[in-house]
Amino acid sequence: MDGKEKHLRMVEQDEWLRPAEEEINLRHRLYGEHLADIERNCGSIVDYANGYRYFGWQYDDTLAGWWFREWLPEAIDVYIFGDFNNWQRTQLRLDRDRNGVWSIFLPDAMYADRLTDGSLYKIHVHGQNGWHDRIPAYARRVVQDEQTKNFTAQFTVPKPFDWSGDDFNASKSTPLLIYETHIGMAQEREGVGTYVEFTKKILPRIRRDGYNAIQIMAIAEHPYYGSFGYHVSSFFAPSSRFGTPEELKELVRTAHSMGIAVIMDLVHAHYVKNLNEGINELDGSDHQYSKAGPEGYQPYWDSKIFDYGKREVQHFLLSNVKYWLDEFHFDGYRFDGVTSMIYHHHGYVDFDSREKFFDEGVNRDAIIYLMLANRLIHEFRPEAVTIAEDVSGMPGMCRSIEDGGIGFDYRLGMAIPDFWIKLLKDIPDEEWNIDEMWSVMTNRMPGVKTVAYAESHDQALVGDKTIAFRLMDKEMYFAMDRASQNLVVERGMALHKMIRLMTISTGGEAYLNFMGNEFGHPEWIDFPREGNGWSYAHARRLWSLSRNKLLRYSQLGEFDRQMLRLIKRYKVLSDGYPYCWQMDRDNKTMVFSHKGLLFVFNWHPEASIPDYITEVPWPGKYSMVLSTDEERFGGFEREAVGTEHFSYTETDADGNPHHYIRIYNTARTATVFKWHK
Repeated sequence: MDGKEKHLRMVEQDEWLRPAEEEINLRHRLYGEHLADIERNCGSIVDYANGYRYFGWQYDDTLAGWWFREWLPEAIDVYIFGDFNNWQRTQLRLDRDRNGVWSIFLPDAMYADRLTDGSLYKIHVHGQNGWHDRIPAYARRVVQDEQTKNFTAQFTVPKPFDWSGDDFNASKSTPLLIYETHIGMAQEREGVGTYVEFTKKILPRIRRDGYNAIQIMAIAEHPYYGSFGYHVSSFFAPSSRFGTPEELKELVRTAHSMGIAVIMDLVHAHYVKNLNEGINELDGSDHQYSKAGPEGYQPYWDSKIFDYGKREVQHFLLSNVKYWLDEFHFDGYRFDGVTSMIYHHHGYVDFDSREKFFDEGVNRDAIIYLMLANRLIHEFRPEAVTIAEDVSGMPGMCRSIEDGGIGFDYRLGMAIPDFWIKLLKDIPDEEWNIDEMWSVMTNRMPGVKTVAYAESHDQALVGDKTIAFRLMDKEMYFAMDRASQNLVVERGMALHKMIRLMTISTGGEAYLNFMGNEFGHPEWIDFPREGNGWSYAHARRLWSLSRNKLLRYSQLGEFDRQMLRLIKRYKVLSDGYPYCWQMDRDNKTMVFSHKGLLFVFNWHPEASIPDYITEVPWPGKYSMVLSTDEERFGGFEREAVGTEHFSYTETDADGNPHHYIRIYNTARTATVFKWHK
């Protein structure tokens, strides 16, 4: 540091970062220089990110016709063709400008009756890799032929959408309670669900269950359905397998009318390597959107990596960020694969020293891109939410850019589900370490808002198991009747509820659940593939199980609803960290307070203790407001909700008063008490 630069607040507040101050300042300075350059040339980053208003098809009112433009800097020849010219590949040649942008104008006088809404088209590109029929990078709709299974771009005439009255503000969705969803597998029928079905059938359920945000996966077009949307081919085209863009807009507007924020799972960490469907080698070179050679390849995902330092690529990605906010009114993003983005090694190392966050393994260009993306999002839509999927713990991920950070609002607490799975897979619950449990749940830096979750779609995929399936396994298929008595199911039900309540009450400032997991969905996720006979049997959600009052699934679902109601009513997630009052290792009981509530977790499989004494934070009355052991949740209700406990006070040797209550501390039960003065 040359003495002229001020210490960034992020460094000022964390001595551990002082040795890395030079690198942190460099990132911040490079970001500032890049932003200043954008603002000098375009006025603002919001105006800069308008690629979707220039490239692709754009109507010219003055000339009365359609412009088509595509950035293909190393292409030798480019043609556009489709059903509007009888698929003649080399009839309509585009012209190249000095920046590598190819364009053509099609006047209404010649094409009004041929280039119509729904017309199919492609571009024919001659490059270093030969002649190829390709889908343009800025295509807004891509459709698949049912017979050949080939994807083709589709021309669409923009249809005005009535957003009047949609003044939804995502910042009012507090605490953020996220329902992670996938449109195609959200239906119970075997097949691919649609935007319309989701709007009519699933959104009302989400609202009724108490969630105030949805995180939608697999929106941008992707050729392989089973990729969960992570191998994106067309970044500006909502997947046509679910319906039309207008139907997606109606889904968003309807969600907003229900008070539900809509967060998009945004994949800017990589893109599909397919030439037929994607943007790989679009201009004929191997370095248009990626760096050349191995540097442009993600070996762990068999996909391509963006060259985040190239200005044209940044413009493409930033335009994509603005596009979904602008055209579809999304309320923010969960950025997928951030760890892969910000490291050249993609995070496949042990982050066991400070240097790993600031050495040559870090992709500085990607970090600067993410800073620009967060600046754009919050400048264009101040109330929008950004969430980083970063497992490495990069310092500053959720600090403001002004403080020296990257600017995300939240990070995903990815260590939490990993911890639960490790416990369930490797350690009998009789041996669970409650100190370790507490440490993992509360291990986050002050001011770093965390989205806590016990499991997401990752744990529900074939090859893994959901928490419910790990706990109850095959018993879920024949012993979930309320009339049946099954020790495996009773244990599983108890721990399923406790794990969720522990996660939401200690793990962060927001909460996420993957659809169906709240009621212990028994089936894993397995998309149609050759190995399962192209079946949709496991690519759906069995909602009827949760509605059947004769089955225990409905009891788990009811607990989830009441848990969320409690968390919202008492504003638990706005209270920072919970405060631990007691760690009773012999009886595997932890006691902590959070926002006027007292939580007692007894993880012991057998020890139910009458007149159990625990210290409490305040003198007064404590009444039970929620218990995982309630009969309506499938428990034994060994103590009724509403039971009151009055504190008594004892003074220690130093004259300090301590307050205590006596409770019935039942095994495998989490109990919540409300304090009354």
